[in-house]
Amino acid sequence: MSHDLVIRAARAVLPTGEVPAAVFVSGGRIAGVGPVDSPAPGIAEVVLAPDEVLLPGVVDTHVHVNEPGRTEWEGFDSATRAARAGGVTTLIDMPLNSIPPTVSVDALAVKQEAAAGKTHVNVGFWGGAVPENFGTMRELWDAGVFGFKCFLAPSGVDEFGHFNGGQLLRAMEEIAGFDGRLIVHAEDPEVLDAYDVAPGRDFGAFMATRPQAAETSAIATVIHAMRETGARAHILHLSAAAALPMIADAKAEGLPLTVETCPHYLTFDAAHVPEGATQYKCCPPIRSEENRERLWEALAEGLIDFVASDHSPATADLKLAGDGDFGAAWGGIAGLQTSLAAVWTGARLRGYSLAHVMQWMSTRPAAWAGLGGKGAIEAGRDADLVAFAADVPWEVHATELAHKNPVSAYDGAALAGRVRRVWLGGSEDAEGVMVPRP
Repeated sequence: MSHDLVIRAARAVLPTGEVPAAVFVSGGRIAGVGPVDSPAPGIAEVVLAPDEVLLPGVVDTHVHVNEPGRTEWEGFDSATRAARAGGVTTLIDMPLNSIPPTVSVDALAVKQEAAAGKTHVNVGFWGGAVPENFGTMRELWDAGVFGFKCFLAPSGVDEFGHFNGGQLLRAMEEIAGFDGRLIVHAEDPEVLDAYDVAPGRDFGAFMATRPQAAETSAIATVIHAMRETGARAHILHLSAAAALPMIADAKAEGLPLTVETCPHYLTFDAAHVPEGATQYKCCPPIRSEENRERLWEALAEGLIDFVASDHSPATADLKLAGDGDFGAAWGGIAGLQTSLAAVWTGARLRGYSLAHVMQWMSTRPAAWAGLGGKGAIEAGRDADLVAFAADVPWEVHATELAHKNPVSAYDGAALAGRVRRVWLGGSEDAEGVMVPRP
């Protein structure tokens, strides 16, 4: 069989673990994987440097691109450049904070038109579930969205409303009717309202306004609704380790519940957030060191299914509003380009391998999203590949990232691992495509 390319790596992360390998590419797909010295006469050949590891591209299922409508926050060009620079080869865009939000087939078409010609990695789209689009979600599902995002507390933008308990049940009944998936921002507004105080510049005071009880209460509501409807549901950006026992019970019961956490919850802890450093503000918030370590343990055990960035940028004037007042500043952490390095940095400190990291950031999210061609280096998969210098240290400078706005909690962080080369469909020159749900 003739091939287009062979990539030889002294270290390659395969489904069986990390080994030396030669990866053969034909027609944009991996045609085969063999010993690193496999003969390949007449084929274009790339030999990775001794300090580089060949990885499957990261699949990031939680990215806020914000175009159209708030393209000054981020856009498809800048977001996908940042993704590629960080080893992400496929991302799925959230239905907000763009205007219009992706809550109808027409709005999806507007989003796709805005993305056309600007995607440097592969891009898919989530739909939104809001009180105004009951009865129409099947149409959006048939148009190719990967599922539906809802909020149980205010979203932060007026054009994307949140559900009360009854509306959640109604949405899940509708979505269960066509075996869709609901992905949930799970915070209980009644709990949050009890802590509706101005936190000022102290991060601990801000964290106290978004207690773990807000997450645990909302997750309990989601689990109850799953029992009532049979719908598939996914908990976004879990920060509260206190919710882990009920998640374990729900999974043991056989409910189709999945859970993600984010690089910032695995990297930072509340005690080390400087006063007034609103670039660390996100909802739900970064929590204690003990809480962080419990998230790592749950990830390693498989109780948390995978990691997604929840890249949620904004302009500097919004992110730093209020001169360090956590109550006034926009919530959301820009971390798309740094996510792989951040998780790898934390993983290696705790004795986990790159094979673990790729399970959490590529294989499992790809399988969960139904992207069977992504997520692993094996025959038949898409040749979306990354050369990663795993041991190279670097310091993050927000001004050097490809994100549109140079504000990030990772600014100044010491990380390990630099992306050196990226192939999409076996080509370093290829641009991304828009990916519908399979």
